[in-house]
Amino acid sequence: MGNGKKAALVTGGTGGLGKAICRKLLRDGFVVFCCDIRDEMEQEIIQELSPIGEVIYLHLDITDEGQWQAAYSKIIERAGRLDVVVNNAGINIRVAIEECSVEQWDRMFQVNVRGPFLSMKHGIPIMRGQGSGQFINISSICGLVGHVYTNESYTATKGAITLLTKSIATRYAKYGIRCNSIHPSTVDTDITRVFLSDPQRRSERIGEVPLGRLGKPEDVANAVAFLASEQAAFINGVQFPVDGGLTAR
Repeated sequence: MGNGKKAALVTGGTGGLGKAICRKLLRDGFVVFCCDIRDEMEQEIIQELSPIGEVIYLHLDITDEGQWQAAYSKIIERAGRLDVVVNNAGINIRVAIEECSVEQWDRMFQVNVRGPFLSMKHGIPIMRGQGSGQFINISSICGLVGHVYTNESYTATKGAITLLTKSIATRYAKYGIRCNSIHPSTVDTDITRVFLSDPQRRSERIGEVPLGRLGKPEDVANAVAFLASEQAAFINGVQFPVDGGLTAR
């Protein structure tokens, strides 16, 4: 490889949102490393996305430090550089705090916070060595405001990502590294369609958005692509809502 194309890593790349992000970055000329634990999706991803551009699937459990090190080694071996890391993978165990077990709470932080922490811990030295790079962390409106419809464990993890983003942005900017977070409201994906099959829940989520609709994966992917572009070269440490105006209220 090593053909001069910029390289992007996307976690949770086989899901609806992750795949949209991969697709958009491919169209923008990136070599995209689509990372996930759902290895059974590899062939489908390659068949669907390879006509658009150069996509490589990598197995990556984002909670495993050794797997992050191995993934980065493979990316440098194949692409020779690391330009953008999109920390998209996450989970939501939908239980209120009074019913939330310690194990559920810990699991939420293990995936939603440890994963991005490890990605930046081991990605920063690579980006520092090349004098450039960016982390784009997919947070949530729940990383900006308390959300009446969302459980506290999820909100706590996304709040942690918001401040982790700011900390990385300020400390490592001197090395040419930027770090920004994106904060979507409810996005219409296969996972949320199951959750929102309850008409009342769907009405609540749409009703809180001034633009009057759910987000689309492409809405978030477009925001990622903007931050990953040279047009955003002076944007660092921002919290970018993609929420139809929900957090403007």
